Amino acid sequence: MLQTPPAAPGMREDEIDTPALVLDLDAFEANLATMRDMLAPTATRLRAHAKTHKSSVIAQRQMAHGAIGQCVQKVGEAEVLAWGGIPDILVSNEVVGAGKLARLAALARIAEVAVCADDAAQVAAAAAAAEAAGIRLAVLVEIDVGGGRCGVAPGTEAAALARLIAASRHLRFGGLQAYHGGAQHLRRAEQRHFAIAAAAEDCRRTIDILRQQGLDCPIVGGGGTGTFMLEAASGVYNEIQAGSYVFMDADYGRNLDASGRERAPFRQSLFVLATVMSAARSGVAVVDAGHKAVAVDSGLPLVAGRAGVAYVGASDEHGKLVAEGGEAPKLGEKLRLIPGHCDPTVDRYDWYVGVRGGRVECVWPIGARGMMA
Repeated sequence: MLQTPPAAPGMREDEIDTPALVLDLDAFEANLATMRDMLAPTATRLRAHAKTHKSSVIAQRQMAHGAIGQCVQKVGEAEVLAWGGIPDILVSNEVVGAGKLARLAALARIAEVAVCADDAAQVAAAAAAAEAAGIRLAVLVEIDVGGGRCGVAPGTEAAALARLIAASRHLRFGGLQAYHGGAQHLRRAEQRHFAIAAAAEDCRRTIDILRQQGLDCPIVGGGGTGTFMLEAASGVYNEIQAGSYVFMDADYGRNLDASGRERAPFRQSLFVLATVMSAARSGVAVVDAGHKAVAVDSGLPLVAGRAGVAYVGASDEHGKLVAEGGEAPKLGEKLRLIPGHCDPTVDRYDWYVGVRGGRVECVWPIGARGMMA
């Protein structure tokens, strides 16, 4: 059931019902502009990843700042974006199942859509869905560039799958999907540099083989918030698929720059607003945001703007805070929490509450929340 919006425009931030997903609009807009400005001197396009935000409203804002389209991981996410007016969508993932492929092919009536494959059986199924829908569907070959997850081996194996796609009357070869997810959270800058240099070489080698066989590679996509400038500088990638940059989270905040400092070019814009529901013990406070309110797969959240106060434990509906040299939060106090991982935290909510200058400015629906199929 759709949750009741926790706020209305004009409210003070301390009047928002909690737990709530709060978006600092000044920081959010600065992140959009920063990504645009960083990529502008390069030859790469931004195809921002909507698995982070799950919102056609935010997708439209990204495209107004130079993105050429969106990535998604699920057909349901693609549907929400297409229905929301996004014209160019890549499912940067494999889609298996006739029903899902039929839904994807149907979207070709209102948007440019594409999908990835790493197996001949997936290619055959995509061709059947495209034939039934009367369209030609773009299919990218996903190659494993070090993530060890999905993807066919780079080089001759990838080229063979590309030839199979290009030979179909109902498909067209869209290029290479070459995302190195494991590199995004390598802490040291030199580790990330080494990983992406190897990924770029895998792409380069595969592209050379494809060209020898008469196949162009319209898209070479990958890159995330932790590495996107490395892919952009590689001379190989032409599309960047960063998503978390619009929000940031505590885990990305732990990445080190070349000087060894925790410093990212983007600002923290996404927070879970929580209320202190108990302060019965000295030096301890309990907020109304636990496992159901904030994802902890990448670590516990941080307490924003409260030096010496740490979020030390979560249960279903409770988050335990301890004052470690700072003043303990008081009963009824509202606190901003920085999620450890923004993507799954967003998926817990139906609404973004956009705040500027301490006031609610907008409430945006998270239309693709829960789209797992």
